[in-house]
Amino acid sequence: MSFRLKVLLVVLFSVGLSIVLVAWQISASARNSFDRLDAERTAALVAQFQKEMQRQDTEIEKQLSQIAAAEAVLKVGLENSHGQPDFSPYANTAQELAAAHSLDLLQVISADGTIISSAQWPARFGYKDAAIIGNPLPSAGFLKQEELPEGRALALVRVHPLQVREKPLFLVAGQILDEDFLRALVLPAGTRVWIYRPQGKDSSSGDLIAATALPDPGKISAFAQRMQLAYLGHQSARQFEIVHWTNDPADDETISSVPLTGRNGSLEAILLIGATHRARVEMSRNIRNAAFLIGGIVMLVGLVLAALIARRVTRPVEDLALAADRVASGDWHTAVRVEGTDEIARLAQAFNHMTHELLAQRERLVQTERVAAWRELARRLAHELKNPLFPLQITVENLLRARQHSPQEFEEVFRESTTTLLAEISNLKAIIGRFSDFSKMPTPQLAEVQVNDIVKDVGQLFAAHFTRSEGQPVEARYQLSTDLPVIAADSVLLRRAIENLVLNALDAMPHGGTLTFRSATEGDHILLEITDSGAGLTAEECERLFTPYYTTKQFGTGLGLAIVQSVVSDHNGRIWVTSQKGKGSTFHVELPTHAKAVAASDTMPARTS
Repeated sequence: MSFRLKVLLVVLFSVGLSIVLVAWQISASARNSFDRLDAERTAALVAQFQKEMQRQDTEIEKQLSQIAAAEAVLKVGLENSHGQPDFSPYANTAQELAAAHSLDLLQVISADGTIISSAQWPARFGYKDAAIIGNPLPSAGFLKQEELPEGRALALVRVHPLQVREKPLFLVAGQILDEDFLRALVLPAGTRVWIYRPQGKDSSSGDLIAATALPDPGKISAFAQRMQLAYLGHQSARQFEIVHWTNDPADDETISSVPLTGRNGSLEAILLIGATHRARVEMSRNIRNAAFLIGGIVMLVGLVLAALIARRVTRPVEDLALAADRVASGDWHTAVRVEGTDEIARLAQAFNHMTHELLAQRERLVQTERVAAWRELARRLAHELKNPLFPLQITVENLLRARQHSPQEFEEVFRESTTTLLAEISNLKAIIGRFSDFSKMPTPQLAEVQVNDIVKDVGQLFAAHFTRSEGQPVEARYQLSTDLPVIAADSVLLRRAIENLVLNALDAMPHGGTLTFRSATEGDHILLEITDSGAGLTAEECERLFTPYYTTKQFGTGLGLAIVQSVVSDHNGRIWVTSQKGKGSTFHVELPTHAKAVAASDTMPARTS
């Protein structure tokens, strides 16, 4: 993944994450606001309900005061003061008075609880209902489940005592809380209200008083029944619940419950308040849509800006990376363009300065190495040529002396001297030939080669050397892999390199020993190891062993192992030595397999002499 793409992804991720976090924060704040709004609307509706109850109670009290002063009630009171009163003429008095004063409920009850007259159920004339006038009498209206001919009804009831000739009489009036009562409430926007009236104190069923039609009243009733059991102490439950009317979340509604108690704290009904989720869902949708729209626009703009910024930031970095690759591949004249004065520009300037310094140092190093190489070559050549020149000088001087002092012996001296001269000249030619070979190694001519076969041929070539006449033979051991693949190599050069390694091993074992050849496959390379049991080398000698003109032998040019390293390097391989003093040495030759070597040979530069 490129640096520019990483910058773009980071910018897009940052912008996207910021938009998501902002949208989430706004949505969370909106939800909290709606929760507070729902709580406020519920509290306002409960307060309005209580206020409406107080208004109704005040109205009932006013009507009771008027009824208590009515002539018909005074007649009932006078009849009640007799020893054996007859209330039959007054059986319909409550109906007349209730209709005149717009009351749903009205009963006239004597001190012993006998119903003298009942507006809501005239047939109960003469029945007893002492519970409603029991002590102490409530000072205000209270909720009560009233028995009616058609069933039970929830009513707001108030008791008004009346004293006529020192004998008490009670007026019980009230209003039924039904759908009309709920419709009279002024509801906050997005709310509605129901009253759940249990059928019994310990019952799990009841009636639902609703001002509007419900798609599934059973869901509200089920919640109200759970609240009834909770208020009665049978179980614990939350006082609110979310009802899912349809699959659309906008139709969801939070239902809150408020217990409505009657006289002595008994549970008479449950007020249910519903708050719709439509406004909050629509706002959430609007926030989400706005977030998507704004996010898309911002991300598009951010993508363009990020692309421009990334191009401005990453292009110099990419140029630096490409320039570094060119320098690594050998193009020391590489330079990058410098734009601006920021950190990237200073880095480009530093890179250009670095390449300039590297080029200058490289040129100085090349010159120094060239001078050092020529000096070393001259020193080595002078050292090697000095040994045969001294015998040449002595021989020539002997010839001159024989010519001057012993002409008769000159022929004999001449024959001996020419033999010596020819031998030393041959030695000079050999020395010059070795230097010449190192200076102009031929370019490898690659062909398919089996390294095991070359090792065996070299072993046969040196078989006579292994079985020395001095009685100190060298034992040759072959541990060659049977599945060694062929490689692309120059068999002549490779054979010459292995011969040099064998000669080096034989020189290391003047008193005989063991010479081991090993071959194996390691990944896409083959490994050839030649181990001797000679005196071994020190760590310093191992490091300098392949340096041209370095030798540990008394006689030698120090070019043999340098030539081996050159051959191995020309085959895109590598060679190294491991050794311990007194335990012998092992030369490791690693060569690429056929496919890799052929591919490398296509780009191999031709060696020039």
